[in-house]
Amino acid sequence: MTFPSSHIAKEDHLAAFIKRFEQALRDAFYEHADINQLSLQRGLPASVWTRIMDVVPLSVAIPREYGGRGCIVKECLALLSAASYESLPLSLTFGINIALFLEPVAKYANEEVKGPIFNRFLTDQCMGGLMITEPDYGSDALNMRTSYQQEGAGYHIAGTKHWQGLTGQADFWLVAARSQLPNGELARDIDFFISDNALPTQQIKVERLYNNLGLYMIPYGLNTIDIHVPAQQRLEPESTGIKMMLDILHRSRMQFPGMGMGFIKRMLDEAVNHCSQRMVGSSNLLALDSVQFQLSRIQSAYTICSAMCFRSSQISGIQHNLAVEGLEANAMKALVTDLMQESAQLCLQVSGANGYKISHIAGRGIVDSRPFQIFEGSNEMLYTQIAEMVLKKMKKGKETNLLAYLATFDLTQHAAGHFKKPLDFTPGDVLTQRKLVDLGKIISRVIAGSYVLAIADRGFRDDLVTGCIENIRMDIAHLVSNLYLDSRSQVIDDYVSGSDWLSFT
Repeated sequence: MTFPSSHIAKEDHLAAFIKRFEQALRDAFYEHADINQLSLQRGLPASVWTRIMDVVPLSVAIPREYGGRGCIVKECLALLSAASYESLPLSLTFGINIALFLEPVAKYANEEVKGPIFNRFLTDQCMGGLMITEPDYGSDALNMRTSYQQEGAGYHIAGTKHWQGLTGQADFWLVAARSQLPNGELARDIDFFISDNALPTQQIKVERLYNNLGLYMIPYGLNTIDIHVPAQQRLEPESTGIKMMLDILHRSRMQFPGMGMGFIKRMLDEAVNHCSQRMVGSSNLLALDSVQFQLSRIQSAYTICSAMCFRSSQISGIQHNLAVEGLEANAMKALVTDLMQESAQLCLQVSGANGYKISHIAGRGIVDSRPFQIFEGSNEMLYTQIAEMVLKKMKKGKETNLLAYLATFDLTQHAAGHFKKPLDFTPGDVLTQRKLVDLGKIISRVIAGSYVLAIADRGFRDDLVTGCIENIRMDIAHLVSNLYLDSRSQVIDDYVSGSDWLSFT
């Protein structure tokens, strides 16, 4: 089932499309409202949403045969970047819709349901999200308790989900659940079902909304699921449901650089602009060496994120199965979100007292970017997994030296030679988890270095690449030094005893 696309010019060049989208953002955030004031309140006024959605931004994630722009990764990333330059929560809203609903539907949904769903997104400004996380099972998704049973020509799904972005706002949901077996136990595999909130039997009840610390634009909350959906609204995995879930989540993690791109660029622009205008004595802040270093860090993040977008555009389309690409997906997500937080912190630092306002882009950026290091897998967990995967590969290849292995590994061989001295060591067979996190950070930065050198080969600016590689080298050297520290500090349960400073005065 296909639909004509009178509202989307398929011949429309990406640059023109993004330009219209950026104009819609300016109209919505600066002419009809003040983004700094909007950011102080929960949600967005309907008039603002309407102006933004009038340009049909989510068409980037809808296949051409259904009237969309084609589900092309670089277009999705360009849209996310343009949105995050003005508003990180807005970009995350689009990221949720694109990576966690529209792309999975395009790849895995029954042909019978795709057309009507995509048409409603194109004509009715609909939105969709993904429900996996449960109150008792965060990253431990394989033990979720939401279950389903077949009833007639459909399924009954019941359970509890929380911390889903767009709670109470999305029109459609992808709901993850496990089959209830005859003995009452739940199957190991996971399935996904499309729910349509417009239908009474598929409505998901919002128990309450959370007062999230940042990302005010996006509602989060607790949901009770007790719905009935027809059989054709069950996603159709290529093999197992778990592999389908990994494919979805890894693709989503590879689109984090799109959200990071515009955000980091905004932090850099704001920081440079402020430091250029702020006078200290007879010169501006840019004359200070420490300020130059801080801005170079943001500029390095900009370069790394650009290279990640370049890489993601090549490998993360829905035509690829990313279920086994956890190493690369984890490296992208963990590192770019760390860089987003660092860029916001540095922008606030050079902005002085003015930056410490929720209405200031830097202050807002700190609280809005912080959860990116937590959701879709906390960064500590992802760095640990990166280290474990590489150590496993080293053991299988009977290689003990990190440099020797990374110099031959396809994701790092392009860059390993630039960091020879710090990487020339043997990690050992047994590392504590805190050391695994550091090792994962090291490996992710070498992977990022390979991305940077790859985009440099295509003509990216040499001076940005040189500065970026130098910053990566400094980070790796610092992280390697951590590995040699014999840190065994533990939490002391009864720390209060003998530690009251007043008793010593």
